[in-house]
This record gives sequence, C-alpha cells and structure tokens, in this order.
Amino acid sequence: MSGTARDRQLALSKAATLVEALPWLKRFAGRTVVIKYGGNAMIDEGLKASFAADVVFLKHAGLRPVVVHGGGPQVTAALDRLGIDTVFTGGLRVTTPEAMDVVRMVLVGQVQREVVGLVNAHGSFAVGLSGEDGRLFTAERTMAVVDGKPVDVGLVGDIVRVEPEVVEGLLADGRIPVVTSIARGDGGEVYNVNADIAAAALAVALQAEKLVVLTDVEGLYADWPSTEEVLSSVDADSLEAMLPTLSSGMVPKMQACLRAVRGGVPKAHVLDGRVPHSVLLEVFTDEGVGTEVTA
Repeated sequence: MSGTARDRQLALSKAATLVEALPWLKRFAGRTVVIKYGGNAMIDEGLKASFAADVVFLKHAGLRPVVVHGGGPQVTAALDRLGIDTVFTGGLRVTTPEAMDVVRMVLVGQVQREVVGLVNAHGSFAVGLSGEDGRLFTAERTMAVVDGKPVDVGLVGDIVRVEPEVVEGLLADGRIPVVTSIARGDGGEVYNVNADIAAAALAVALQAEKLVVLTDVEGLYADWPSTEEVLSSVDADSLEAMLPTLSSGMVPKMQACLRAVRGGVPKAHVLDGRVPHSVLLEVFTDEGVGTEVTA
C-alpha cells in the first residue's frame, strides 16, 4: 500500500472512531463520571500521561470527570524509607498513628500534587482536595475481617457521610476535582480510607452516571484461577454472591462497584489500567473493556 493510501486509510479509521463516539457524546454530555485512579497507571510514566489526557478529553467532550486517587505503592515506599513496617490484614493497611502521618503526607503532599500537575499540563483544570476539605468525607473506624472475625487495623475508616458541595462547586466552575481518600471522624480523628470505597461513596453523593475503577487486571474473572475468562457484565446480586470467593485485592474494588450501583449509580466499571486510554475505550466505544456492573 502506498504512503498516500495508508494515510487515507488511517484518516478513515480515525473518522470511523469519531462517528462511533457520537452517540456516547450525546448521552454523556453534562454527566458526572467518577474515576478511581490507581494501580500500575499511577506508576508507569506513559500510562500516567495517557490517563491525564483521557481525563482532559472527557472534560472537553462535555462530561464532568472527578478523580479519586489512592497511592499504596508510594505510601509503602515512604514507610520503608522511614523504617516503619507495612502490614496488611484482610486487604487493609494496618495504620498506626505514626503510619497515618506518613499516609496523609504522601497522598496529599506527593501523589495528589503529581496528578494535579499531570492534568494541568493540558490547561488550568485540576484542583486538589482532601476528604477533610469542606467536610467532604466523614468516616468511622472500621475493622478488617479475617476468617469471619473482626480484626483491629488501626486508623482505617469507612465513609459514613459525604457532603459533596465543594466538589459540585468546582464542577460548576468547569474544574476537574482530584480527591484524596483521607477522611475525618466526628471526633476529629483522621482516617485512612480505601480509595475504591471513597470513589463509590462520592459517585453516589454526586448522582454520577458512572463509576470507573482502574486496576491491574483485565476485569472480574468468572472463576479465577480456574479460568482466565473475564466477565463483560455482572449484576449486583450475582456480584454479591461472588464476593466471598474473590482475592483480597479485588474485594474492595468490587465492593465499591456494588455500593455504587446499589446507591443509584446506573453503572460501574472495573478496567485494566495497564491499557492506554482504557477510560476512553470504555466511555466512547461500543465494545467497552473490562467488567460492567449493573443494578
């Protein structure tokens, strides 16, 4: 094929992609999408850049993206440098007061600033928030569950109340909120909150159209490790029945999706964050990627 023919074929392919996106652009115009950003997409430089571009594209396409981020690897690295042991119990980080100081410092002072900077490389869009700001998140201390028994994991909280006005104000002003999953208790305690669960709570409070959770697997496996088949779709009741069989790493992600759709969010999605532009593939193409959770 000649260079001119190849160029024409490439142009036609791009045009077809734009046409395919048109119905989704119409459907999601003005709608809020909450994206939980984490996993390898937060570590690989190329994936960081493509994620930031995706979020800005959503903004320019007329959607209202909100980013909620974790930062587990960065927190662990900081704790290691300070000689503080990292312990996980029931999939939750055991968070002592000493560790909480580091979690707060890393998530708010390092990870959030990096995400804001990546997005703002495309324009003055992103504004960083902690769950402490404007009483966005209020949490209560929670326990891990190991072999059916509750286990104390320190300053780990579960969100019991969301006051989304500060986020809604930023969205109304055309900004992209970037939210850190730190929360305060009614008594002033500061809690480490799982970012998947925080994203779900915020999606419900904002009456979002979608919750998108980025992870490091292709989606929800039908029967891991017996098969590598990924479920393209699952309903809430079926997912709830599957939860006890899932790996500890997938449990909070799927619990988040379950909470979101049970709380009124029409759809939640678990996507492979290792795939460049996976967010755009999910939102603007017919096939989508990963696993879709519906009520």
